[in-house]
Amino acid sequence: MPSRDFKRTDRVGAELRRELGQLVHAAVRDHALPSVSVSDVEITRDMDWATVWVTALQAEQAPEALKALKDLTGEFRRALARGMRLRRVPELRFKYDDSVDKGERIETLLRQDAPPAAADAPASEDDTSTDD
Repeated sequence: MPSRDFKRTDRVGAELRRELGQLVHAAVRDHALPSVSVSDVEITRDMDWATVWVTALQAEQAPEALKALKDLTGEFRRALARGMRLRRVPELRFKYDDSVDKGERIETLLRQDAPPAAADAPASEDDTSTDD
């Protein structure tokens, strides 16, 4: 019997990510929420809880968006129950994924420490000749 590459929780998590991505996008549009998107969904082994990681276009608006998403949790669960074939839709916990913010900060720091572009230019022929 071949081994399974993915666990059931992985498959359900991927499906939840797709469905919740669409639901969150619609909620942002319909409820005039700050722009957020679903970056990942992690499900507990017993599939009772799902942690939904979201990223915000503007990090300073993340707390407002998270509060609004938490208020809409019941609506999201009802929509998931209608759209997915699961016996029981897991409870949803929304958390902010700050990995994008950290990546941008690191990139900014690296750009600040980068040498000027002139130092990267190849040396001219006059500098490399050794006619001594």
